Amino acid sequence: MTGFLSASFAILIAVGMPIGFVLGVAGLLGMVKMGGGAVLNLVPQRYFAGVDMFTLMAMPFFILAGEIMNKTGITQRLVKFSNILVGHLQGGLAHANIVASIFFAGITGAAVSDTAAIGSMLIPAMVDEGYDKDFSAAITAASSIIGPTIPPSNIMVIYGAFMQVSIAGLFMTGLVPGLILGIALMIMTARISKKRGYPVGERRATVKEILVGFKDAIVALLMPLIILGGILSGMFTPTEAAAVAVAYAMVLGFFVYRNLSLRDMVPLFLKMARTTGVVFLVIAAASILGWVLTIEQIPEKVATFMLSISDNRYVIMGFILIMLLVVGMFMDIAAALIILGPILHPLAVQLGYHPLHFGIIMVLALNIALMTPPVGACLFVACGISKLTLEQISREILPFILVELAVLLLITFVPAIPLALPRAMGLLGR
Repeated sequence: MTGFLSASFAILIAVGMPIGFVLGVAGLLGMVKMGGGAVLNLVPQRYFAGVDMFTLMAMPFFILAGEIMNKTGITQRLVKFSNILVGHLQGGLAHANIVASIFFAGITGAAVSDTAAIGSMLIPAMVDEGYDKDFSAAITAASSIIGPTIPPSNIMVIYGAFMQVSIAGLFMTGLVPGLILGIALMIMTARISKKRGYPVGERRATVKEILVGFKDAIVALLMPLIILGGILSGMFTPTEAAAVAVAYAMVLGFFVYRNLSLRDMVPLFLKMARTTGVVFLVIAAASILGWVLTIEQIPEKVATFMLSISDNRYVIMGFILIMLLVVGMFMDIAAALIILGPILHPLAVQLGYHPLHFGIIMVLALNIALMTPPVGACLFVACGISKLTLEQISREILPFILVELAVLLLITFVPAIPLALPRAMGLLGR
């Protein structure tokens, strides 16, 4: 059955079928091979069961909150504040790009949204300041994966829902790795900027300028604090926190900035529906394939195979990282997470990895694939903004990929780093 499913999957991908349909059709073919037409009544049941999770409702709310915040001009305020903080460094706008991604992570939790929102502002601005266009696009794509690593994160919501892992714990586990990722990218940016002679800011911002910029950005910076504070205090669930984020964004748009109208909400709702629909289609279809994999005991077979290769947990985890990075290069991140999660999560726990620790490993590895050719979604968005080819950006982004791989290895083999906050807050037992 494993060979049959693999062949079916590969053929459907090769003919250009969308990934959501590939997952469903491959699962359907597997069901037919297992039990003929007698099991076909399970297909619609599994399809709807795949998205019948209260936790998943957080995703459209987080998406809508991010869209509203973008509409109200929060992105510009965050970019301006980031530039005030680090614009005096050599390569200041590139550093501001990274810092803005860290701030922006608390709004959308989606790498592609980060690339589109920040890239549309900073890529042209960086080019006007004298930065190479391919470098400007590359740093935008590279820093955007900080978004799904620092809470809130849509991909963590999916992982927590399917693996029955605390979403609050996952959020806290991703915070330190996300900050380390930002620092590592800034170190590489500083090195490249010095080598190429990129612009240096005229002066360091004064305390007054920093305070004014902070005042303009504070309402956006409060959103992740409200979300995390509410979840960790027990005031509301992650799903309710997402709804609170929407309410907070609407209050800002309608009553604080007063640049949002009811007419503006219609396209925002439509965009949220389109984005959510695509992801939920993948989740629902993957549920069919996941059922087949479970019945055929594929996760157990994969675990047995890997354990037969070596009994060293670090060697096996190395194989797992390679698998995640390769699969992520060719498959939608949500689909990869849903398919590989039930297979690799039990194996990682068997190897002694904490569920929260492996969760952030899987999320970061698949996020790195978002900026890796040939199917890196963030790269394609950056290409669209910069009008460059994928090949041009791919060459320039290679040093940043290597940096992020180094961070991935660090958090994989030094568990104290990602688990420090969850342990301090008593979330490891959840």
